Amino acid sequence: MEGDVAVHTESSNGFAQEWKQTEDLTGGQSTHTLMCNGIKENGGINGSSYLRSVPISVLKQNGLLQSLAAGGDQTEADEVDSELERAQQEWDALESIQPVPVEDLAPLALISFNEALQHFQTTDLTELLRNIQPTVHRTGLAVVTHFLFGPPRLYKELMEERDLVFAIAQCSLDNTQPVHMRVLQTIYRKLTSTKADCPRYGPHWENIGFQGTDPATDLRGTGFLGLMHTLYLVMDPETLQLARDIYKLSQHPVQNFPFSVMSINMTRIVLHALREEVLTKECNRRQQVVGVLNEFYVATFLHLYEVWRTQKKTISDSGYVLKDVELYAKKNPKQLLKHLHCYLQERRSRIGHRTSPDPLSHGNRSLGDGEALIHNCRGKEGKMNFIGRENLWN
Repeated sequence: MEGDVAVHTESSNGFAQEWKQTEDLTGGQSTHTLMCNGIKENGGINGSSYLRSVPISVLKQNGLLQSLAAGGDQTEADEVDSELERAQQEWDALESIQPVPVEDLAPLALISFNEALQHFQTTDLTELLRNIQPTVHRTGLAVVTHFLFGPPRLYKELMEERDLVFAIAQCSLDNTQPVHMRVLQTIYRKLTSTKADCPRYGPHWENIGFQGTDPATDLRGTGFLGLMHTLYLVMDPETLQLARDIYKLSQHPVQNFPFSVMSINMTRIVLHALREEVLTKECNRRQQVVGVLNEFYVATFLHLYEVWRTQKKTISDSGYVLKDVELYAKKNPKQLLKHLHCYLQERRSRIGHRTSPDPLSHGNRSLGDGEALIHNCRGKEGKMNFIGRENLWN
């Protein structure tokens, strides 16, 4: 049996209240309970304990918090109003909390090619080294022919450096490695001339020529070496402008192409040339592998850039162009490297004394050896003798 007694009152601040006294008969005993606006009241009817029992979310939803927090000149509800004002402030603070945008965080420090390379030199790559194929597997008559007429064998002391290159090409992009993230951010910031880092995932990566929101998906063929070569291109003071020229062409309304994907294809050509021992003679001569590969990568990218720009190529021509560029690069590695040094010498003569835009770039050099080739770059009238376009595909 239950009886209700309802009393309508008005709170001290003018807000309507409906109080009910209910009588519950349980176990032969009568229990009286006060309820205000449908909420049980455990204490008196002054409203203080009632307000304390209501969650802030309920008050917010019903508009009670705004009405009661407005306050008045009454003395009886001062304590209540004070509590509600504090609750209002806490609620507003919770609503205003927003995640900190990546661009507002302190950007990662730029990283030089040599620092990134040192990371891999000091990392245990044993498992990756077991899976590399540093040279082409030949059988039968091909072994004899290669021994008699093929390129010289790579010096024994350079084999560890060569194997490191192939191990890096087996290494995937790791979000937990700070060096990996710095390489990625450095490439983006140098190409786009921005100072802030960008989110790890997102459509902004398509702006520099990746195919989707995650650059890692484009590195399947070359592993982290694809990023290392791009890092070298943007961090060398002499090749940074070339990188931006290529990037600018990649944004052309008609001749556009995905810059990063194209760069990764240049790395793929470099790996094929190294595995087929096309670069062995140059590596032996200079007593290094990584430096030669970096130069060969830049030279190949320069070659593609000039063909693409002067012959008005478009993305529909990319398959044929890449095939021809790879064929030419493997057949003419020495000419390709010479052309690169001539190109850089001509650029230096146009801009005067070279200045390094980034102190980190000083730890990124490997082009100095090309000075010996410069005297062969100029004709009798001091003009650059570039490789003729008509001979590119022969």
